[in-house]
Amino acid sequence: MKTTDYTILIVDDEPDILEILNYNISKAGYKVYTAENGEKALEQVPKILPDLIILDIMMPIYDGFQTCIEIRKMPGQQQTIIMFLTARNDDYSQIIGFDAGGDDFITKPVNPKVLLSRIKALLKRRKQIIKNENEIITIGEYTINKKEYQILHKGQEILLPKKQFEILNLLVSEPNHVFSRDEIFEKIWGNDVIVGSRTIDVHIRKIREITGIENIRTMKGIGYKFEI
Repeated sequence: MKTTDYTILIVDDEPDILEILNYNISKAGYKVYTAENGEKALEQVPKILPDLIILDIMMPIYDGFQTCIEIRKMPGQQQTIIMFLTARNDDYSQIIGFDAGGDDFITKPVNPKVLLSRIKALLKRRKQIIKNENEIITIGEYTINKKEYQILHKGQEILLPKKQFEILNLLVSEPNHVFSRDEIFEKIWGNDVIVGSRTIDVHIRKIREITGIENIRTMKGIGYKFEI
C-alpha cells in the first residue's frame, strides 16, 4: 500500500497495544512512530513533528493529560491532532482532556477499523483547518488569530484551551447566527467523534469566564450565538 504523507505517534505503556496499533496503522499506509511513556513522547515530538498523536491516559511519569499540555506548549504543535486512548468514557474525563488540548477520545479495547476511520476523519479536518488558518477576525476590542490560536483584548493576550478557542472562533465567524449544539458538534468535533452532552455547555461557560466576552448568548433549547 502506498504510504501517505501523514506521520502518527502512538504513546502507550502497554507493549501489546503499541504492537497492535503500530501494525494496523502502518498497514493503512501511515508513517508510524511509538513511545512507551509521556516523557519519551515529549522527546520525539519536536524531532518527528507528527500530524496526529494517539495518547494513552494512564501512564507512568507523565499521564496523557500532562503530556498533552506539554505538547501544546511546543512551537508548531497547536494544529497537531491529539487523540486520547482511555478505558473511561465519562463527561468528566472528556472535559479534562479537551481542556488539556485534546481533539478526540477512543475507548479501549480499540477496534482497529473504528480507529482508522476516526484517524482519517480527523486528518481531513486538520487539512481544512490549516488551509484556512491565516484568517484574522476582529470583533470590537477582540482580535482572534486562527493561525496562532491567539486572542487579544486591548493588546493583552488571553489563552484558551484548543477546543474552547475553536468554539469561540466558530461563533464569531458568523455574528448573530444561531449555532445549534448539533452544528457545533459537527463543525468542531466532526460526525465521527462522540462527546458528552454537557461538554459544549461547560466549554461555553469557561469561554465566558476566561475572556470576559459578554456577547455569547444562550438560545434556550437550541444552542448559542455571538451577538453584535
